Amino acid sequence: MSLSGEEQRAPRVSRGAAAGIVVLGLAATGAVLGAVWAWLAPPVHTIVALTRSGERVDAYLGKEADHLFVASAMMIGLLTMLAVVSAVLVWQWRPHRGPVIAAALWIGQVGAAAAATSAGAALAHWRYGAVDHQSIPLSQENRIHYLTEAPSVFFGHTPFQIAATLLLPAALAALVYALLVVATPRDDLGAWPAMERHRLGVPAPITTAPCFTAGGTEPGRP
Repeated sequence: MSLSGEEQRAPRVSRGAAAGIVVLGLAATGAVLGAVWAWLAPPVHTIVALTRSGERVDAYLGKEADHLFVASAMMIGLLTMLAVVSAVLVWQWRPHRGPVIAAALWIGQVGAAAAATSAGAALAHWRYGAVDHQSIPLSQENRIHYLTEAPSVFFGHTPFQIAATLLLPAALAALVYALLVVATPRDDLGAWPAMERHRLGVPAPITTAPCFTAGGTEPGRP
């Protein structure tokens, strides 16, 4: 069976160039998502107070502590959305399907997470400023000071929590790409160069040879 014209057409860019485009495109998209997160994430309102005994106390206003979780969850949600959409879009680049572009997708998603968290944290601190609770002047006449703090991009600052935020969306993107690979019936995934496919041969009909008796005639004949 001859290959179709679409399958024979070579891609305009090499596979290595396609992998670089995927990595750089995801990193740039991650920076944009970081800016979106800095605009949407809720800030945290805190209070610094001076007790009657002269002790400084830091506390959150009402349920403002929940915003720390909400902001970090929003970052994970944006990166998860990017992981699913990017995996499907990269799969549509049919000539370059395969392990190279899958590795580029994983690396690019990690870069996107790093760019999103870095850009988001920088823009949030630029918007709300850095707060030093110890430098807030308090006195008996001015016992309470209200502050607005930037949201947090991570659930915590331990290496495990930071690594989980960076690697979880990348793992999800790899999983989506793997599911698309499994759902494809072709061994070459439709990539270029395509493997030539042949029609299975139709077996010849089986005929029964006549059976002769010892006398040289067929059964039932004189």
